Amino acid sequence: MEEGKAEARPSRQTQRKKRERAIDSVRVSDDALASILGLAAHEVPGVVGMAPANIGEGLRRVLGLSQVDEGVVIEHPNGELRADVDIHVVVAYGVNIPVVAESVRERTRYAAKRFAGIQLDEVRVHVDGVSRG
Repeated sequence: MEEGKAEARPSRQTQRKKRERAIDSVRVSDDALASILGLAAHEVPGVVGMAPANIGEGLRRVLGLSQVDEGVVIEHPNGELRADVDIHVVVAYGVNIPVVAESVRERTRYAAKRFAGIQLDEVRVHVDGVSRG
């Protein structure tokens, strides 16, 4: 070291930054998100079940393999942390369908944001049936 020149020592802030490590990211799969949304929709008074969204889900139901994610279709047109969702439900006879549909929208938006960190841009509720049960 030359005389008159002090060796530059890293500041405390620089030392602290070196010790900090990047936090791992967490990604919720679409299957897990569909299960969260299906469960949230089932909690809405007036919803008696989910309807199959496609022929594959219809076959699962015929075979007795229906699952909580049945009737939920997820798309990500605006990135991983945002989604558009179609939810197919069966409602009870005599309920106010627009009120039930709005409750499904609110409940699923809340559940997606709270439990999965996903912002739902569009939530389209399809009432595919009415049941007396």
